[in-house]
Amino acid sequence: MKRILYFLATNLAIMLVLSVTMRILGVEPYLNANGLDLKNLLAFAAIMGFGGAFISLAMSKWSAKRMSGAVVIEEAKTPTEIWLLKTVRTQADMVGIKMPEVAIFDSPEVNAFATGMTKNSSLVAVSTGLLNKMSQDEAEAVLAHEVSHIANGDMVTLTLIQGVVNTFVMFLSRVIGYAVDKVIFKTEKGTGPAFFVTMIVAELVLGVLASMIVMWFSRQREFRADAGAAKLSSSKKMIAALERLQAEHTPSALPKQMVASGISGGGSSGFKRLFSSHPDLSERITALRSNS
Repeated sequence: MKRILYFLATNLAIMLVLSVTMRILGVEPYLNANGLDLKNLLAFAAIMGFGGAFISLAMSKWSAKRMSGAVVIEEAKTPTEIWLLKTVRTQADMVGIKMPEVAIFDSPEVNAFATGMTKNSSLVAVSTGLLNKMSQDEAEAVLAHEVSHIANGDMVTLTLIQGVVNTFVMFLSRVIGYAVDKVIFKTEKGTGPAFFVTMIVAELVLGVLASMIVMWFSRQREFRADAGAAKLSSSKKMIAALERLQAEHTPSALPKQMVASGISGGGSSGFKRLFSSHPDLSERITALRSNS
């Protein structure tokens, strides 16, 4: 229930900020007496598309901590916490980024994630299940994978891609809705129900295609992060970590909006693979072996 409330509050805050932003920038309604104003529509779509994506990114550390229940290690008190901080600090120094915050979240699942708006303001979190079920070498490789995500700027890159596809979906769906309303249904004054119905259908169809594009990029970043982890630790350790994930694999316990950030992700086969944020674990292992 708490996760749902955080999710709703976050989205309401984003919509409020974007609405105020459009007022400040003087963006007029894209539907007026003269019909569809493409200039205002593009401005509206870009602000909503990119604005929503970047506000979500700016809030990612805050929301990730609250939705996963991750607790940041402020002062290491146990040998495990000392090792975690030391390992992440060493890896961060190796890739030339500022030390990320390190957190632990309570979950029996073997998982970890990284998030944050910039390379130098980031968070790496691991589950209690990972700490209990993985060897130190395997855990080191997982941490290296997450640090590689940060060093590669994957969060920002995916946000930019999400912003682009969001903009095109919002823009094209309204253009298609307007064209159908005027050309097929012959609405002469204003817009009729056909505009809104067609717009919603077009948004759904284009949204599916957009998700496929975003998920393709997401899968590619996993291969890059695996390769980066192999350099920071070793190919042997990273392969062992993925094999452990394969053996322990269960449906992700992370909130749905955070699954793409977790190392175990949701590899699928067949048509479902097009909507998977992570490649299948066996593909990742094969890629590492072929490059080692």
